[in-house]
Amino acid sequence: MRYIWQHKNWPQFTWRSEPLLPLISQARLAQGKLLTKVASLGFQLSLYALADIFTEESFKTSAIEGERLNLESLRSSVARHLGLSIAGLPSVTRSVDGLVEVLLDATQNYDRPLTVARLKRWQAALFPTGQSGACSHSCMFDPSSPCSRP
Repeated sequence: MRYIWQHKNWPQFTWRSEPLLPLISQARLAQGKLLTKVASLGFQLSLYALADIFTEESFKTSAIEGERLNLESLRSSVARHLGLSIAGLPSVTRSVDGLVEVLLDATQNYDRPLTVARLKRWQAALFPTGQSGACSHSCMFDPSSPCSRP
């Protein structure tokens, strides 16, 4: 499997909408049903439901990368970022907090431009020591770089 930035036409993409439309419609319908249920919970319960969603998303995202983050640390970081009570929750490592910061920024600021500066902030949050084993941001945006080729 290749990363999106490894495709030969990165970052110019073409796609066929027809096969995607039924899937997008199903996702939007499910999203609408979920939003209706969450709205009926009230603000405070909605915030806790959101915290659970972000915690699970963070956990699954790290698992995709082969990393097993501490679920309680994730809960603590998400709660702190959302302004919820974190009494009794464990302290958080920088890697856990960085992942939560990136996921919250990506989902809560989805309408902001995805700039190189923003991607650099995400990379710094995810890899605070600079050691990721992945290509750096400069390499991803350089079509002549070995990282940008499949």
